[in-house]
Amino acid sequence: MTALAEAATRWVHNLDPYIIRFSDSFGLRWYGLSYVVGILAAVWILSRWVRARRLPLRAGETADLALYAGLGMVLGGRVYYCLFYAGDIFLRDPLYLVRIWEGGMASHGGILGMAAGTALFAWRRGCNLAVLADAIAAVAPLGVVFGRLANFINGELWGRPSEASWAVIFPEAPKVAGKMVARHPSQLYAAGLEGLIPFVLLLLIHARHRRPGLTVGACFLLYGAGRFVDEFWREPDAGYALFFGWMSKGQLFTIPLFAIGALLVALTLWRKPRPEAYRAPAPADRPGPERARR
Repeated sequence: MTALAEAATRWVHNLDPYIIRFSDSFGLRWYGLSYVVGILAAVWILSRWVRARRLPLRAGETADLALYAGLGMVLGGRVYYCLFYAGDIFLRDPLYLVRIWEGGMASHGGILGMAAGTALFAWRRGCNLAVLADAIAAVAPLGVVFGRLANFINGELWGRPSEASWAVIFPEAPKVAGKMVARHPSQLYAAGLEGLIPFVLLLLIHARHRRPGLTVGACFLLYGAGRFVDEFWREPDAGYALFFGWMSKGQLFTIPLFAIGALLVALTLWRKPRPEAYRAPAPADRPGPERARR
């Protein structure tokens, strides 16, 4: 039996993207809440590491670090999406950049923005960038989990047509032969492959090493591998041809990320551990931005 024939027996996605609506197009959305929950969860985990003296920050600084990294993630993800996925719209209407409820954000840009925000925080506070980046990398996949679940609730980033018993009909997805077809719930696959599995593995890795930069490299490797694999079930972005006849744009963008991760892992394993870099400094020990630049 084909997916077309089975479509009538499948669940039709009808989840409301709004938690509360104030009008037809304005309200509190699950997508926005996912970012808030992800950042709050990261603050909670980082705060526990500070109290356990596993992170060279003082009490109260974890929220600032999460704010820098979180804002960088949102800004980077949106700018990257506008430039590489909606360039024609952005050129015609630059204000499209701030209408985040239209189009969305790109995860590769979010990673770059998060890295920039963490680097800015480390520079301003005179902290070890690699150690802070490791901590952020260890908790960041948890945000991916919530984000991909929100994608599923929104009924976006749907998968390719499927005959699997758990396939879902997404009304907004392209029709096949003029009919709605069941598709892979690829958002849920991504929540596991890009988010949950890397999160669990990174927590285990991060707890057992004192090599600054190793968790970042492992994060790039795990996220890159997960993203590359789950893209085989995700419907390619409309209007973009597959590279080499099979590779999506998301997979292409993931290759450099994976390569950087492999390089970081190799470099950090080659160097000696630095357990002293993880000790919380005394008030007079941490240099300010001016001293840190020397």
